[in-house]
Amino acid sequence: MEAELDYIRSYPPEPGSLIPLLQRTQERFGYLPKEALEEIARYLGIPLSKVYGVATFYAQFRFEPLGKYVVKICHGTACHVNGSVNISQAIREELGIEEGQTSEDGLVTLERVACLGCCSLAPVIMVNEKVFGKLTPEKVRKLIRKLREGKLDV
Repeated sequence: MEAELDYIRSYPPEPGSLIPLLQRTQERFGYLPKEALEEIARYLGIPLSKVYGVATFYAQFRFEPLGKYVVKICHGTACHVNGSVNISQAIREELGIEEGQTSEDGLVTLERVACLGCCSLAPVIMVNEKVFGKLTPEKVRKLIRKLREGKLDV
């Protein structure tokens, strides 16, 4: 991993470089690997606890890799009124994971979002960049099964 972290040295070795370094690290790896955080702390001369403190403060940072497919469940008002709670439950049961987790096979990450902006299609989910709307628990179960079988075009 050391060679993969060469970009760190392109930033000034000062505490003000912390957030840009965290952003660049996540851009590069898709999440913040422990080894990279340790190297950033060493390079900047700050405690690892401070690096973690900053990284955990901002919602943009992840400590685990995302799955191949990111399923975002909308919980905005229109979706909530139209049954997003039942949609979420069906997906969690189908995948065997909770919101914020990634399936053991690394295929699917489940995320809760406040609004996807597709209120007329409520309730909706987004799989990577594709929106699926007017869902029912049974429809979403079928979608998730197709996704796991590689038969869903996303």
